[in-house]
Amino acid sequence: MRYLVVIERGRTIWNAHAPDLPGCAAAAQSRDEALALVREAIELRIQDLKSRGESAPPARFDSEFIECSSP
Repeated sequence: MRYLVVIERGRTIWNAHAPDLPGCAAAAQSRDEALALVREAIELRIQDLKSRGESAPPARFDSEFIECSSP
């Protein structure tokens, strides 16, 4: 499964969350640590769903970078 993870750099911390899986979020001192923690949260969420006989939700979110010329 592939899920979009949104990464936000704050003033002192990095935040990451998966919009397709509400509650799967992490905050850490580094980008890499935030990604590792949110990956763990996603994997645990999917395991929890499967243990209850539910399937993981399909990915609905995607992203794209758009380059714009400066004025």
